[in-house]
Amino acid sequence: MCVAGIAYDARMPRQTKAVVSGLFPESDALKPLAERMRPRTLDEIVGQARLLGPGTPLRRSIEAGHVHSMVLWGPPGCGKTTLALLLAKYADAEFCAISAVLSGIAEVRAALAEAEARFAQGRRSVLFVDEVHRFNKAQQDAFLPHIERGVILFVGATTENPSFELNSALLSRCRVHVMDVVSTVAIVQALRRALRDEERGLGKANLQIDDHALDLIAQAADGDVRRALTLLEIAADVAHDGVVDETTLAQVLADRTRRFDKGGEQFYDQISALHKSVRSSDADAALYWCTRLLDGGVDPAYLARRLVRMAIEDIGLADPRALQFALQAWNTFERLGAPEGELALAEAAIYLAVAAKSNAAYAAFGEVKGAIAETGTLDVPMHLRNAPTKLMKGLGYGKGYQYDPDVEGGIALDQQCLPDALAGREFYQPAERGLEAKIREKLQSIRAARANLRREKDT
Repeated sequence: MCVAGIAYDARMPRQTKAVVSGLFPESDALKPLAERMRPRTLDEIVGQARLLGPGTPLRRSIEAGHVHSMVLWGPPGCGKTTLALLLAKYADAEFCAISAVLSGIAEVRAALAEAEARFAQGRRSVLFVDEVHRFNKAQQDAFLPHIERGVILFVGATTENPSFELNSALLSRCRVHVMDVVSTVAIVQALRRALRDEERGLGKANLQIDDHALDLIAQAADGDVRRALTLLEIAADVAHDGVVDETTLAQVLADRTRRFDKGGEQFYDQISALHKSVRSSDADAALYWCTRLLDGGVDPAYLARRLVRMAIEDIGLADPRALQFALQAWNTFERLGAPEGELALAEAAIYLAVAAKSNAAYAAFGEVKGAIAETGTLDVPMHLRNAPTKLMKGLGYGKGYQYDPDVEGGIALDQQCLPDALAGREFYQPAERGLEAKIREKLQSIRAARANLRREKDT
């Protein structure tokens, strides 16, 4: 059957049926509050003014019924499923939903066959694919010819970066719309609407809850409107005489987990933020992102490895103690475990942030690798070769080698150690920061003395 342009398929998973039935006018007390309050119009969607506000291109297109195939990229609870439902409603199209988590190629083919049948009868279909990034390339390719022919209006929803998770052929046929994290203010707006609504919400419950409590619920939802409404419903259920007080909230918000997807987009964004905060010498930000990662459940060993990498990549010889500090923090965590050992990792993040920075050694290492790739296998100069046998000595191995401790000044300035093809090449350019400033001074002195000797020989 079809209501407001939405097809209700009996073979849909139970969760999908509940989503679709959210647009049915009749009330159902058994549905969760978040489902009952699912927006029925674009105006009821909160937190997406940039994308769906009055006068925006997508809003005008939807209201005119000109719906295009698209990928909706955004965090959980930002309104992706709701927008897909409304697209079908405004386009007067049949709505079919499949989940990439629960469905395989057989379910995809069945949904496409039904869309073909409707298309032959002059009816359009909106095919909503939740968690589309979980489909493999072959499954994603199955949609392509049907999108091209207009059999389906494809709407994919994903919490992961489409550039990495979806194949280019599918992306070329769809517009990617980025949906924003819903702000606390917008979530409070959705909560207030639920408290006022007597038909679908809690208006008849006469719930007593103040503004501060609504703010706490919105903050605990962490950008997820669905989660906020669920927390509000739980608070209403456990409230004594309809009053949501501090005791009630403490019980409802006891488990406040943050949005964090190990190995997903948010994970790498936070790792990137930590690394760049350390590089920018922002100790407060470094501590914040380090703690966010620990709070979200990051593998502490992975975090420790990244801290060690920062010590050698961004600090290097400007402060060699940084590497030792990072390794000691890692060792401390392995000995103490969580939560005590987490403080060692946090302290390492702070130290790395305030330490002097230099990537001179890192850059020099890369330049040497490039030189090796360019010049190939160059021979070791004869005077640097070891000569453990008479034959090798007779061939000139080690001939002319100067033992530096026996030379005046402790450095054989006229002794060439690079292959002939790279003689005089200067790879390492120390920064003028931290300990590396002293290294720079010493190295410049040695290099200048060697250059003078070479000029004297040439003349």
